[in-house]
Amino acid sequence: MKHSPAQRDQGFVTPAYDAAVDSLCTAIARWHRDGATVIGLSGAQGTGKSTLASHLLDALAARHGLRGCILSLDDLYLTHSARLGLSKRVHPLFVTRGVPGTHDAMLGLALIKTLLATDSESEVAIPRFVKAIDDRAPISDWHRVQGPIDIVLFEGWCLGVGPVDADEDGAPINALEASEDAEGLWRTYIERELLGPYADLFARLDRLVFLQVPDFEQVQQWRGQQEQENARQVDGAQPMSPEALQRFISHYERLTRRALATLPDRCDALIRIAQDHSFEQVDVRS
Repeated sequence: MKHSPAQRDQGFVTPAYDAAVDSLCTAIARWHRDGATVIGLSGAQGTGKSTLASHLLDALAARHGLRGCILSLDDLYLTHSARLGLSKRVHPLFVTRGVPGTHDAMLGLALIKTLLATDSESEVAIPRFVKAIDDRAPISDWHRVQGPIDIVLFEGWCLGVGPVDADEDGAPINALEASEDAEGLWRTYIERELLGPYADLFARLDRLVFLQVPDFEQVQQWRGQQEQENARQVDGAQPMSPEALQRFISHYERLTRRALATLPDRCDALIRIAQDHSFEQVDVRS
């Protein structure tokens, strides 16, 4: 299995990582024989979902002859101007990408349907979002995927997360929520989205793999590393300051903690990740 220098530096390349890819590849091929076509890879920012998806894509083709493609929840972000409009209509915090409400969930459903129906003589254009400029790339720069497609590897930070339940306290959990959403309008809209279009999108997942971080505090460190990498991809781009990064991560804290509390018991395969970013354990449940 080939690995980039960046992946080696971040500790991705270990026997446990390669064993995890082998185990998941075998499971996905088995799931596919049972009819599964959309595999969700869920985990907090910086857990390595995109890297894992890429390795799985190669392994599925080489070992099982399965043609796959990767769809990222990030590909479905609304444009900057659309999020700006949402921030004016609903709540100012929606100008920041990431939480439910800032994606086009119905576009995701349509893309999955189209991808799985694509034959060898056609291709599908998938939107591409450029985080360094906080906007969707022009159509000429979108991904092009050639059919046919056997499996869609769908990765995203909140895939599979459900709406709030009775056990969760609705009070603000950080300074951002307390100072900028004191009345809970932003949080209420997010929960409404989770009950509506996002529930429909997540229901399309045939199997769910969850990458479990040690705790929420680890997310900021890993997201900071990811921010540095994103900035390097665009000439002249600068990563967020530590203060800006802290505020940015606060947008995701509530649902990240909810995922850590609920998804380990609901996923089809669980990957436990150590503080050094290595894979500690892979548990395939079905």
